[in-house]
Amino acid sequence: MVQTTPTKSSNADLIDLARSLTANGPHKIEPTSRRVRGQFDAHWLFDTTSAYHVWEHPYYPQFYIPSSEIKGFRIIREEAVDHDERVYVASLKPEGQGADREGRFLRRVLVFEQGRLEGLVRIEFKGLDAWYEEDQPIYGHPKDPYKRIDILPSSRKITVKVGDVVVAESTLNMFLYETMLRTRYYMPKTAVSPFHFSFLNPASFFSLVTTSVVEAGLVQIKWQYTTPSSTTSLCPYKGTAEYYNLNVNGTEIKDAIWWYRSPIHESAPIVGMACFYNEKVDVFVDGVKEEN
Repeated sequence: MVQTTPTKSSNADLIDLARSLTANGPHKIEPTSRRVRGQFDAHWLFDTTSAYHVWEHPYYPQFYIPSSEIKGFRIIREEAVDHDERVYVASLKPEGQGADREGRFLRRVLVFEQGRLEGLVRIEFKGLDAWYEEDQPIYGHPKDPYKRIDILPSSRKITVKVGDVVVAESTLNMFLYETMLRTRYYMPKTAVSPFHFSFLNPASFFSLVTTSVVEAGLVQIKWQYTTPSSTTSLCPYKGTAEYYNLNVNGTEIKDAIWWYRSPIHESAPIVGMACFYNEKVDVFVDGVKEEN
């Protein structure tokens, strides 16, 4: 007789989340008057001004959508979360002709028919082809309405080291202050030779700075220590980041540098600038070492 070990449901994480939200409630929930739209398989799944910001944890919110605002799709119950089956995992199936075509289901949807989230549907952010606030695409997750970004020019000297090796120095910087997060130091890449700097974004503000301005400050990034990385990441406040690895004296530090080729409008001042990961290298501000 062959025995098999029961496999954990692929929805186990959603069920755990739903049970926590049902028992304890979200950290915070607020209605928003913003127009929120979600696109799936070339259709608008919802287009609503009745969405909610729901903080499942303290860090940032998700959008929860009233079930009545789901258009053109039927909610298919799949896996109950509670004994009353009033909270459950579901999939969304298109209505109308051709609705049985494979691949058109939207899965891993949470439906709440009781509790503080009654009447709301949670759709995984990555499950949709696109999310919009008004006419602005959203990247990664919704923005927190209680957080902001300030980007300020600074001539304070930034020095970046790996061990005893200085890999970058600059006094022509942009300091990015983001609520509740540590300061990030962006520096221009204008001192890099064309051989090591073929990825310069021509639209970069600092790539257009006059030679006299660049020479007035210190800008030195030693790109001979870098190699391109295939990593990308999404930030709702800045856009899509691209990365570089550092290789210093035989030690590789993966994704130690990031930059934004085309940041969203509120972060435009850092376009094309390089930022070193404070937690992975030693960063000094006017000679004072930052905590890693």
